[in-house]
Amino acid sequence: NTTWSSDSVYVLAGRIAVEADAELIIEAGTIIKGQAGTGANATALIVAQGATLTAKGTASAPIIMTSIADEITPGMIDSPNLSDDVDGLWGGLIVLGKATIFVSGDNATSNIEGIPATDSNGIYGGSADDDNSGTIEYVSVRHGGSNIGEGNEINGITFGGVGTGTTVSYIEVIANQDDGVEFFGGTVDVSNVLVMNNGDDAIDTDQGYAGTISNGIIINPGDKVIINVD
Repeated sequence: NTTWSSDSVYVLAGRIAVEADAELIIEAGTIIKGQAGTGANATALIVAQGATLTAKGTASAPIIMTSIADEITPGMIDSPNLSDDVDGLWGGLIVLGKATIFVSGDNATSNIEGIPATDSNGIYGGSADDDNSGTIEYVSVRHGGSNIGEGNEINGITFGGVGTGTTVSYIEVIANQDDGVEFFGGTVDVSNVLVMNNGDDAIDTDQGYAGTISNGIIINPGDKVIINVD
């Protein structure tokens, strides 16, 4: 159980996982920066099955996840040096739960894309549709989307098998190299989403996602898919 406070800048040097039965609390206004990394060394913050992320930002003090190249400091909202179309500088946020997914072979669980299959913290899915992975409010994820292999990029925010017990509202993804927000199954409801300047789909749903997405603003390059439902 750990708290990240707004008076510090936290640097992710690799895949950092909140493991089962642990809680990570991130205070409003906290800045997290991911180091550059590709392949198995791509940086990401992972909330594993059974773990809890309590990230409650506010409109005036959002929680910002960005690249180490970003010169933003506590108390700032806009980057002083990175434009809003610079992508692929680190990984992203991955939240995994125990809600239902639909994958080949009728398996109840799977390994999330974007991290090596050998990482046990990448398992998601199950039958607990009311599963609770915590609270994510006023969180901005910027300049991410590292590629760990062909067709295996990290999304800005990934929800894998996340249940209805999880609260998600006021999330933002800016300049991600792959999808902005992607849902792999699960039942979580999400409201107030802003996605801007992403290299692939703005919002993508797969594997029988059964939640609702309400109130969104999407600003994407003209040749990219806005919403993709599989």
